[in-house]
Amino acid sequence: MAFTEGFISELVGRRATIDDLPIGKVADFVVGKPDAVFPQVDGLVIKTTQGLRFAPIETVADVDRDGNVALTIAPKEPAPPEQEELYLVADLLDKQIVDVDGRKVVRINDIEVANTGGRLRVVAADVGFAGLLRRLGLRSFGKRWLSRLSNVPRSMIAWDSVAPIRETNPSHVQLSVKESRLARLHPSELAEIIGDLSSREALAVVGQLDDETAADAFEHLDTETRKSLIEDIGTERAADIIEEMDADDAADLLAELPEEQQSQLLAEMNAYTAGELRELVKYPEDTAGGMMTTDYVWIYPHRTTEATIRKIREIAPASEFIYYLYVVDKDDHLLGAVSLRALLLALPTAFIDRIMHTDLVTVDPHAPAVDVASTIAKYDLLAVPVVDGAGKMLGIVTVDDAIDAIMPDDIAKKLPRLHARHHSHLAAT
Repeated sequence: MAFTEGFISELVGRRATIDDLPIGKVADFVVGKPDAVFPQVDGLVIKTTQGLRFAPIETVADVDRDGNVALTIAPKEPAPPEQEELYLVADLLDKQIVDVDGRKVVRINDIEVANTGGRLRVVAADVGFAGLLRRLGLRSFGKRWLSRLSNVPRSMIAWDSVAPIRETNPSHVQLSVKESRLARLHPSELAEIIGDLSSREALAVVGQLDDETAADAFEHLDTETRKSLIEDIGTERAADIIEEMDADDAADLLAELPEEQQSQLLAEMNAYTAGELRELVKYPEDTAGGMMTTDYVWIYPHRTTEATIRKIREIAPASEFIYYLYVVDKDDHLLGAVSLRALLLALPTAFIDRIMHTDLVTVDPHAPAVDVASTIAKYDLLAVPVVDGAGKMLGIVTVDDAIDAIMPDDIAKKLPRLHARHHSHLAAT
């Protein structure tokens, strides 16, 4: 076909002809596999006197300089159902998309297509003022006007950085790309994008994320957005996401919900995780118990350093926080702690109880958040163990969670996390 590169606004509304006889006007472009990096245009929707018809792209013989389309055969079959295809005009123009690289929600004013390898492909979205002028038929004026403004930023977004949000019917909205593009975003950026969307659009985004990525984003969402999404995504999916969250954040989320909803979510989780979260939910959010996580590495005192290091290599993928190893007995009483540095410098045959520190700083689960943060700052700790009155270890409060508790939410939620989101004690025994 003669059309090598341009914008769909230059063709929409133009004549479609066969043997120079008009049969209708171009109404839309159809994409069959919208999740491709640069998806192919499979055909055109032609508005005729008999209604909408579909013209396969192979039947387009020529596109003249005015955008009029010459077809080789008449389009006779109806346009494909919208549920199966992506319509560039109906689904995307004037609609919101996620700009993955720009980390924001933007609105599409025009779409660029190009002929590569003999196939017409979607290559970019125009989200700037120039695209809007082009849509209004003011392309020449727009070019002259924009050329005088040297500070006008480029408004084209490559299609491999676009995540369209598509509404296929009044009750269903879906993302038209694979979740891998969204996974490139930092969790706080993804959370900001979700917060900028309508409830149905936010649901579409979360629906395309794997549980771990969704969990990362949930930890940065505000309370009302989280509660709304938990309600919308259903109990089973919500439970899967919460299980992937860091234990203290998961407990905070559950504490925001009515008791009946808490019970329903916990019932969908594995018994061990549910049991841990039930314990954490008992504590007020602004106490050590409400801030602590149960994700820590514990070891028995009779192990050698060599055996412990070997075990840590096995469990390392399940926990990013292995700065301290906590030494406990069979009843979970805290006996001491070993830093990772001390473990690496010790002789391979040395026993843990010979190198551990026993004079530990600990906090009570009911200690106020401010006191916990002060303790961590005073002793320059990355984490402080939480123990009950009998000396039994309950969890740890990390420095980032302590900061979260005393800083404003909009700042704290942007800070990096120190540890992973798994709810079993990580045993190096």
